[in-house]
Amino acid sequence: MESIIDCHQLVAAVGDAVIASDAKGAIVLWNPGAVRMFGYSEAEALGQSLDLITPERLRKRHWEGYDKSMATGTTRYGNDLLRVPATHKDGRSMSIAFTVAMLFGTDEKVSAVVAIIRDETVRFSDERALKKRIAELDAQLAAAS
Repeated sequence: MESIIDCHQLVAAVGDAVIASDAKGAIVLWNPGAVRMFGYSEAEALGQSLDLITPERLRKRHWEGYDKSMATGTTRYGNDLLRVPATHKDGRSMSIAFTVAMLFGTDEKVSAVVAIIRDETVRFSDERALKKRIAELDAQLAAAS
């Protein structure tokens, strides 16, 4: 039975970033959503390390987790949303949220990891401002009591 869904078209059409990296962390898939979100063209991203979008201060921790996932073939972020900082091509900080899926070769070893990523920079900023405002109002209320 022929599939009615063209997976390449699907990945290209979704608004979220879809990024896949091989077992060593080299980017092997970078969809148009990733181009819009991170500013790097597909040609600039393919073959590059995930350090391209990982803030320098978080790289050690990122690679420790990545290597562990490659060795065990498991990740806790398949169903749980992970929220982390990221870096845009222009150097600005971003807040992203994503889930990952492990892909396996015929040898049952991890061949790639795919992340579905959403930019939550605006939401995160709005939430932080709201929390700050609530704290200010609580302080004013306490001072008035």
